[in-house]
Amino acid sequence: MGLILKRRGYKFTSLLATIVGFVGVGIQFASGYVDPSIAFGIYVLGAFVAGISMCLLNTTVNPMLNTLGGGGNRGNQLIQFGGSCNSIGGTIAPILLGYLIGGSVQTAKVNDAAPAMIIAMAIFALAFLIILLARIPEPHMETADERAARLSGNTKKDPHGPMSFRHFVLGAIAIFFYVGIEVGIPNTANLYMSNLEWVGPVVAGTLVGFYWFLMMCGRLVGGAVGGRVSSKAMLTTVSLLATAFCVLARRELFLMSFDERHARAVGVPVSVANVAFVMMVALVVAVAARTVGSLIVSSMMVVPVACALQLARSWRQVCIFASSIGVLTTVAGLVASYYLGLKPGGTIVLMAVALLVVVLVAKRVTAFARHTR
Repeated sequence: MGLILKRRGYKFTSLLATIVGFVGVGIQFASGYVDPSIAFGIYVLGAFVAGISMCLLNTTVNPMLNTLGGGGNRGNQLIQFGGSCNSIGGTIAPILLGYLIGGSVQTAKVNDAAPAMIIAMAIFALAFLIILLARIPEPHMETADERAARLSGNTKKDPHGPMSFRHFVLGAIAIFFYVGIEVGIPNTANLYMSNLEWVGPVVAGTLVGFYWFLMMCGRLVGGAVGGRVSSKAMLTTVSLLATAFCVLARRELFLMSFDERHARAVGVPVSVANVAFVMMVALVVAVAARTVGSLIVSSMMVVPVACALQLARSWRQVCIFASSIGVLTTVAGLVASYYLGLKPGGTIVLMAVALLVVVLVAKRVTAFARHTR
């Protein structure tokens, strides 16, 4: 990917990605009209080709948007708005597929999702035309002199490969866990809920779409506010608001977490509390993603809570343990990154994930020891 960007630039790589994506979705679309014995293999092939397109786009779009925005805060704002457009698609797609599939996943066919695939191919075609007609600066593409030197063999090769840099290795590991958290959670939840008789694909797709809708809200707010207010002021304000909300609404949140019907029966305004909670989460995600990075935000929303659920025996303990684990792993990550010369974001995430692994292994070992007695 990096070589293509360096030698051919943003525009060529983006056009290539849209073509590959169109072909990949087209193969998946065709799998619904072939012999059933080979349909699955063709569908997987289409998914593989479409995955290559996603890799090309993920590598190209963010630096291209940053370049179009002129770098700095404006470039970062454009990246946030680009991510919001991505979240819009993530919101619509699972809801649309849920309604197309209907009541049962077991009886669903690829043909049921044909309208969504046609829309996807149309979007790829439209994106191709827009990129083709757009003027995109290429500040990082190799010059004619550099290309001539490369073709003549006069360039000096870097003796150090990417794996020789520990920042690259740790960054790759951190991104691995980040993608698992951001993408794995909604996909796994969608599959799980779609197979529940009392939920079904329609409701599951709607809930997953709502997840991506919150991501979109966060990115939009972060992109709009980030260029006008300092990071310190945003973090301080949102931290105070979130803390006050959790303290003042602790009874309502506690009741809603266990049984919404009981909460309604005792007079809790469940709908209002749900909306307030969703808006508070969106605000925290928006500000935190803008100031400390989406990697830490996504990880710290999941990993400390997962650790706390393994250790706590009550609602209060979960809240206390999750907050404490978040603070401790953050401090430990900052200290380790300072003395080891590492990036703090990835180090904090790795610390939290390592603690979760230790807790899970310790619980398994303890359970096994009790079982063998």
